[in-house]
Amino acid sequence: MSGVANRAYLLGPDLVLRVPRTEAFAADLVKEAAVIPVARAAGVRTPALVTFDDSRTEVGVPYMVLERVPGVDLAELGDSGGAEEVFREVGRELARLHRVPPGGARGVPVEYEPEADAPHRLVAGLLADGMLDAEAARWLDGWFDRLAERIPGGAAPRVLLHGDIAPQNLMVTPGPGPVSLTGIVDWGDAMWADPAVEFAKTPLPGVPAMLDGYREAGGDADGDSYDRAWEARVLRHHLTWALARLTNPAPVPGERHWTAPPASRLLGILRFFASSPPEPWRGLA
Repeated sequence: MSGVANRAYLLGPDLVLRVPRTEAFAADLVKEAAVIPVARAAGVRTPALVTFDDSRTEVGVPYMVLERVPGVDLAELGDSGGAEEVFREVGRELARLHRVPPGGARGVPVEYEPEADAPHRLVAGLLADGMLDAEAARWLDGWFDRLAERIPGGAAPRVLLHGDIAPQNLMVTPGPGPVSLTGIVDWGDAMWADPAVEFAKTPLPGVPAMLDGYREAGGDADGDSYDRAWEARVLRHHLTWALARLTNPAPVPGERHWTAPPASRLLGILRFFASSPPEPWRGLA
């Protein structure tokens, strides 16, 4: 299955060749080559890097060969069940990844902490462009204010992130029988950032199980003030990504499109939280 950045070709039953679609995506493949061995050394289930060639003598761009992960991606299973346990397993894997020491993966960029008023500027821009009406903009500004009240000031901790934990990057057993995680793929969006960013592209119904698995594996063992604000931090990132997608909502036929949740769906979920929030999100209402 080819994605937005790379074309993928099966090399028999055990290997996959990945080639950037254009030179613009070559840097992401170079980053993957640096991150994958680090992730595997941390115990994360991801396919091994077999070959990486940055000489550009064969196809004009870098290419890599990876072991093929058995199974299908979680997106292919749809609503057939088992996703909750998969997300719990993913949370455990992320706890391992996030313990990689600073500087443990070279060539991976640092996401700079956004300014405190960035969400409000996003809402104001959408209002000015006619993509939100005044009532919706006030409602969203109110949500961002409520979330900010629960998030401590100062810079968030930065850890090594996969950066694109979405169903199409989670390989699972196809069944019949219990569904389980076989590997996490596609590391082109890896970065050093607030660990809550890792949950931004996960379907929101799967976040509680993923966060449970993360905590079970010691993902927030430090117990600092940021760890006690997980739900607010995750919701802030989800809402920001969904609103940003309003400016580019159309998928690209034949390609894996970027994976922020549709804004209409997320806004409906937030309205539900506002009227009758379930645990562990009740404190946000």
